[in-house]
Amino acid sequence: MLIFSIKKFRPSLLTLVCTGAVALGQADTGLQQLRYGNPGLTVDLAVGLWAWPMPMDYDGDGDLDLLVSCPDLPSNGTYFFENPGEGGAMPVFMPGVHLGKGYRSIRASHVGGMDRILIPAREFVGFRKKGFTDSVSIFPRENIHTNVIRNNQWSLLDYDGDDRIDLVVGVGDWTEYGWDNAYNARGEWQNGPLHGYVYWLRNTGSNARPVYGPKQFVEAGGSPVDVYGLPTPCFADFDADGDLDLVCGEFLDGLTYFENAGSRKHPHYLVGQRLRHDGGELKMDLQMILPAAIDWDDDGDVDLIIGQEDGRVAFVEHTGRMANGVPVFAAPRFFQQQAASVKFGALSTPVAVDWDGDGDDDIVSGNTAGYIGFFENLGGGARPRWAAGRRLKADGKVIRIQAGENGSIQGPCEAKWGYTTLSVADWDHDGLPDILVNSIWGEVLWYRNTGSRTQPRLTAARPVEVAWPGEPPKPEWCWWNPRGDQLVTQWRTTPVAVDFTGDRLVDLVMLDHEGYLALFERRRAGGKLELLPPRRIFLDEDNRPIQLNPRTAGKSGRRKITVADWDGDGRLDVLVDSVNADWWRNCETRDGNIVLKRVGPLGQRQLASHSTSPCVVDWDANGKPDLLLGAEDGFFYHLPHEEAIAYPAEARTASPARKSE
Repeated sequence: MLIFSIKKFRPSLLTLVCTGAVALGQADTGLQQLRYGNPGLTVDLAVGLWAWPMPMDYDGDGDLDLLVSCPDLPSNGTYFFENPGEGGAMPVFMPGVHLGKGYRSIRASHVGGMDRILIPAREFVGFRKKGFTDSVSIFPRENIHTNVIRNNQWSLLDYDGDDRIDLVVGVGDWTEYGWDNAYNARGEWQNGPLHGYVYWLRNTGSNARPVYGPKQFVEAGGSPVDVYGLPTPCFADFDADGDLDLVCGEFLDGLTYFENAGSRKHPHYLVGQRLRHDGGELKMDLQMILPAAIDWDDDGDVDLIIGQEDGRVAFVEHTGRMANGVPVFAAPRFFQQQAASVKFGALSTPVAVDWDGDGDDDIVSGNTAGYIGFFENLGGGARPRWAAGRRLKADGKVIRIQAGENGSIQGPCEAKWGYTTLSVADWDHDGLPDILVNSIWGEVLWYRNTGSRTQPRLTAARPVEVAWPGEPPKPEWCWWNPRGDQLVTQWRTTPVAVDFTGDRLVDLVMLDHEGYLALFERRRAGGKLELLPPRRIFLDEDNRPIQLNPRTAGKSGRRKITVADWDGDGRLDVLVDSVNADWWRNCETRDGNIVLKRVGPLGQRQLASHSTSPCVVDWDANGKPDLLLGAEDGFFYHLPHEEAIAYPAEARTASPARKSE
């Protein structure tokens, strides 16, 4: 029975020496991660976008720690979360310590009493002392799989029980999927599915000098193992019969179990079955799940440690029971850590607002998972102390917008994403703050607040409607039609609810269905509030309407904006996502239109490889707006106004429009 247990494999005691190592959430200059400032608070353990977990006794003190890697900006890195040795299977980990660069498709293998870490085609050498700087080639990457792949996961194990360490590779194949804009008029996906294959390469040499033979498919039921992308193969004796079974994750949220009905030396895998827990099919909260197999609680059976897209890591305990030949697991439990930096999933979209009516600005935010979270400001002035985030509810149910089978233009593989981006304003002018939200669907919704100023209570979402003169427009690639007069626009763009015209009615500033920055003006008609169709009143210096995103389908939208008087001149500017946030200064009014000049980014630090989401705060109450950004990694980044880039007058002034020839 092959089970990795901390009592079986105990590396020599190590002194953690990380030259230049910093705690997760600490930056060098400018745009610092927002800190909880709340000693004793515990929150979900998390890194940035994607969590590649590698459980091991990293510090050699006899208990299992977590190494977790995230490959994307801005908090790219591999982090060490120390287990303090208290709390049993669910300890409260110390804040993460940055060990080095983060990697996609990084995995740890526990073989021969050693922890060995691989990325595609390479193995890190001496990572406990050197960090992730020194790697050696182990096999040509191009010899594994030639189709379109997004994930390529390498690990080591004795696959066939001959005491020689073989090579195993999991591949996520996207060739048939095609990725984008493949729905028919009925919302049916016309391209193929994702595939997830597993190969093994037999070691015909020695463990000291391996020689890997030709790749072979791992088969189940007579056909190659094929799961829905991102297979992350975990070989272990899950049913305690002395041979290696297989558990694979996937790009979505489930896990598949392949029983070995053969032997240790001659594996024969049966058709896969979905893993279950006592409450039904075992599914994670989000997707892009990445399991690792280990006896975490040291009870003699193999558990799963699973990372997911929002950077969190869960313990999925093997109950020791079997049902219909399949191991039964407990429901996932997310690990906890001592609170450090404030985070809300991935691609967080914060707004600062006094949500609970106590006189200070809190944070309300969306994220990729489709939740809307509330972070209460507990006081502290310029450096607030924060409570742990709470998911907001509407009609008593947690708000969660998801794409489902056909809500994402990028296809059904994004079923569990929602990409909520929002603003908070008194939309119905009843004195209470409401929430307006756009999402992966591109439909703008309104959650009305029917509670009180200090105790908000949201009702179920209703569409934001526009007084269209005819059929409501929609992006040309949108397979479904708006219902009634609803507002449908480019996906994942911020609906900024603000009194832009100064008439004390809340308007809407956002991208229209073709990606132009537009004003949806509000008026009263017949005693009712009415939202007018968009006007492209925002012009560049040459009097051209500003199209923030001219691209189509999955490359459309995605723009996050806020409206604020950044320079205190009495005119509302627009801040737009960029490497951090670009300042588009409101320079003048020409013939009733607003001339915006793109001045440049407000900070020096690059926070985006995907997108950021800006808003403004004034926690120090100095009357100057400071910048607060949600980033791809889900953390919030703060930049005081005084530390923002100061641009000279010529950079802030619009040039006269050039005459066309």
